[in-house]
Amino acid sequence: MATIQNIKGMRDHLPQAMLLRQHIVTTLQQVCERYGFEPLQSPVVEYAEVLEGKLGDDEKLIYRFEDHGGRRLALRYDQTVPLARVVAQYAGQLAFPWRRYAYGPSYRGERPARGRYREFYQFDADIVGSPSPLADAEIVALLSESLAALGFPDFVTLLNHRQIIGGIARISGLDETAAGGVYRAIDKFDKLGADGVREELLRSGVDPAAAEQILALVQIEGEPQAVLDELDARLANDERAVAAVVNLRAIVAALAGLGIPAARYTIAPRLARGLAYYTGLVFEAITPHWPEGSLLGGGRYDELIGQFAKRSIPTVGLAFGIDRLHDVMEQLKIGPQPTGTAVAFVTIFGPEQAQASMALASELRAAGLNTLLSLEPNAGLGKQFKEADRKGARFALVLGPDELAQGDVVVKDLRSGTQESVARGAVVEWIGNSLNLSTATP
Repeated sequence: MATIQNIKGMRDHLPQAMLLRQHIVTTLQQVCERYGFEPLQSPVVEYAEVLEGKLGDDEKLIYRFEDHGGRRLALRYDQTVPLARVVAQYAGQLAFPWRRYAYGPSYRGERPARGRYREFYQFDADIVGSPSPLADAEIVALLSESLAALGFPDFVTLLNHRQIIGGIARISGLDETAAGGVYRAIDKFDKLGADGVREELLRSGVDPAAAEQILALVQIEGEPQAVLDELDARLANDERAVAAVVNLRAIVAALAGLGIPAARYTIAPRLARGLAYYTGLVFEAITPHWPEGSLLGGGRYDELIGQFAKRSIPTVGLAFGIDRLHDVMEQLKIGPQPTGTAVAFVTIFGPEQAQASMALASELRAAGLNTLLSLEPNAGLGKQFKEADRKGARFALVLGPDELAQGDVVVKDLRSGTQESVARGAVVEWIGNSLNLSTATP
């Protein structure tokens, strides 16, 4: 290689970035488990036919290859299709409704852009085996609670239903085959605006009058109940669209029952979601602080698992894009901004005090305090303090001859620059109290 570099669209995540990413994943895991979700892990490689025929136009982005035996394989495109395969394969071992979460990398051969990469990490949460609108509401509530726990300001979740978009197409005089073009055009609304979507519709063969009617309907805005009332009236002649409005009313009522503030969600008839497998509710979370697109999205897909299981298994879920959440949080300075994992750095005063310093470091670690131990017994304290500061440690601890003789430890706060002598037997409790932690020596 002329230049040492990573593959375009695939990123190296250095320690500071990884600390924030781990915070995101841990927070999402904690919220999911509060809702009773269980973990799942599946391989990053699937047989190509598992993924093919499930993604619509996005299928061209699948990374495909052959192994040494000539088998056609593919890298995971998302966590959803593998979930469908898992449910069909292990249905007898799962208790439905099954709430599952999964975390890992996926791959798409697309043009990289900010917040969009060829290798990306997703954290998915799905409820498998329930057609209830309460399941849809739980997923949206989990989304809302997760973004709030991560510290996102001013986010809102846009809600829609695939059959509302279908109804808009049908009452505008389009048949079922033409409705697919409407999905694809409306899915670009936030990027292209009304004029751009109009051009897309006209290019796909939609009559100008029908295009104007579609644009008028997808731009209905207001409080959720007001939007639903207007959609109910405007789509009254389409049975499936009316049923979709009833479904959305039930979801909105359940969100209120779950305590989700009304300001955190709205009905958005313009929301389409591009993936072909959605059948009911679709949703995306947005924030004005990230104009490049949605933070995340999801929806109901009642037929996808049936392609493997030979029977319909209703499912609703969402996918958090860890890369996108990380990029937005980094830009907005949301969440912790650690520079390292250690809170304490134990210096070594000299070779004669090395054993005592090692014992102190071991005691702090046993008490649950992340601790670095100096690896240079002959380095001066000044150099060791600089290392502790570079590694982001809060405290530097010194055990010199005088401290050992008096049974003390000098603890220096690297943020304030102050230092204090603490009794050797009380140092764990002292640091724990300073960090507002509950620590105890086993």
